[in-house]
Amino acid sequence: MRNEQEVLAQLLQLAERDDRIRCVVMNGSRVNPNAPVDFMQDYDIDFYMTNLGDHPYNTDRSWIEAFGERVVVQYEYFEDGSSIYMMQFKDSVRIDLSFKDIGSIQEVYQDSLSKVLLDKDDLDLKLPEPNDSSYLVQKPSRYLWDVHIVELWWLQVCIAKELWRDEIPRAKNLYDQYFMESLRFLLEWHVGANYDWKVNVGTAGKWFKRFLEPDIYEQFLSLYCGADPEEQWEKLNQAGELVRRIGVPLAAKLGYDYPADEERNVTEYVEKVRRLPRDAQSLDG
Repeated sequence: MRNEQEVLAQLLQLAERDDRIRCVVMNGSRVNPNAPVDFMQDYDIDFYMTNLGDHPYNTDRSWIEAFGERVVVQYEYFEDGSSIYMMQFKDSVRIDLSFKDIGSIQEVYQDSLSKVLLDKDDLDLKLPEPNDSSYLVQKPSRYLWDVHIVELWWLQVCIAKELWRDEIPRAKNLYDQYFMESLRFLLEWHVGANYDWKVNVGTAGKWFKRFLEPDIYEQFLSLYCGADPEEQWEKLNQAGELVRRIGVPLAAKLGYDYPADEERNVTEYVEKVRRLPRDAQSLDG
């Protein structure tokens, strides 16, 4: 397996050979002093170049071969002409390489995890030492709080309807994607408040284990479930317990309102739907 110095040398060699590539910037976990270190960390690299619409890397992809044997490569092209190659190699090296217009170089100031590796034009960007200040959990506005805390009860009604209809793919879509996303927001804010809003929990809460209380973390993980309807009913009920456990004290800490009436009404409604026979014509059965 190649080490970091070898991989960066390969990337810089490619950049130095091409006059169109004027600046190389690395960002992401490899420049984050607070990120866990392991051999699978991605290399997030931006090539800033002139004549962006005229470069050959998107049409002739033989250049990828110099980086090793591929497992899979994902490519994405954007409206501004930039593109990204997400490349996984057999020795476990993963490189996400973006090609961007040099005219957008000022965007590096928007990402505190930016480190210049090559500057052919002496731009002297004067970036601060990489830090994760751009990724700290932000205290929610009252509006954002209201949106997600009510969403956590609103979605339970929607999920209950789909479970009663035996439309499991839609129920799982609502629960796994939308409900769990709002729950992650709630847990992020819980952690943020506990750490004085100076904490980064990682994408989709991937570092929750480092910052959540162990019992809360285990309770959160236990809410993930399969496609069995009865299991999903149980997890929906348990999820409500976690929302209440975190939401009530957090609302008080933030100085916002907790939707106690919605919680009570939704809990009663969901339980009524759960008891309905499949051939019911109304909530009365």
